[in-house]
Amino acid sequence: MLSYPSTIPLSSRTLNHPADRIRAHRSQHRSRWRRLAPGRQALLALAHLRNGDTYTRLAAGFVVGVATAWRYVQEAIMLLSAVAEDLATAMRRIRRLAYAILDGTLIPIDRIADQRPYYSGKHKRHGVNVQVIADAAGRLVWASPALPGSAHDLTAARIHGIIDALTTADVMTFADKGYPGARGSVRTPFKRRRFQPKLSRRQKAVNQAHARIRARGERDIATLKTWKILAKLRCCPRRATAIVQAILVLHHVEVER
Repeated sequence: MLSYPSTIPLSSRTLNHPADRIRAHRSQHRSRWRRLAPGRQALLALAHLRNGDTYTRLAAGFVVGVATAWRYVQEAIMLLSAVAEDLATAMRRIRRLAYAILDGTLIPIDRIADQRPYYSGKHKRHGVNVQVIADAAGRLVWASPALPGSAHDLTAARIHGIIDALTTADVMTFADKGYPGARGSVRTPFKRRRFQPKLSRRQKAVNQAHARIRARGERDIATLKTWKILAKLRCCPRRATAIVQAILVLHHVEVER
C-alpha cells in the first residue's frame, strides 16, 4: 500500500484544543495506554473532518486499525460536541449583532433503509437540514442540530425555536424566500403570487437590497462546507448533529485566534 504526506489548512491552536480535551478525558477516566498520543488522535480527527479522509486512509497513515481510527474519531467528535453552544447561549452574542442572516443548507447523505424522511424534494437528493445564523459580515455564528432533509427551512427554524428567539431578542434578521410567513423580526423578500399583479418598482428595489445583504450569509454556508466531511456524510444520519456541533466548536477556535 502506498502512502503520501498531506496537510490540513488549520492552525496549531485548533489542533491543541481537541488534544487538550482528549488528554483531560483520558486523565479523568484513568485510561490505559493508547496507540496514539492525544495530539496524534486530535490530528487524526481533524484529517477526517477537514480533509474528509476515510477511515481506511487514516488507518494506513497513522498505522492503526480501521476500527481504532473510527473509535478515535468518534471519541474526539463526542468530546467537542459536548461543549458546543446551544441556541440560548449563542443568543448572548447574536443579540449584540447589528443584524443577523438566517439560512438553511442540505448536507447530503447516503441513501438508507428509512429514506423517505431524508429525501429533499427541493434538492432532489437525500440529506439532513441544518439552519445557520451568520453576522453582518457573513461570519458563521451558530448552526442548528440536523433534521431530516424533508423538513422545510421555515419548519426547521420553528422546531429549533430560532424564530421565537430572534424575535424575543429583537434582532433584525434577513432570510430568503424559504421562510414565508416567518414574521416577528425576520424579514423576507417580496414574493409574487400566481394570478397576482407583478411586483412594483419599489418592491423590486427592496428585494435587490435584501439580496445584497443576504448574499453575505452564503459565506457562512461556504465556510461550514470547507470541512470536507460535510460534502457527503457516509454515516448514520443521527450522527450528523454531533459532527456539525464539533465542527462549529473547531471553527470558533480557528477564527478567534
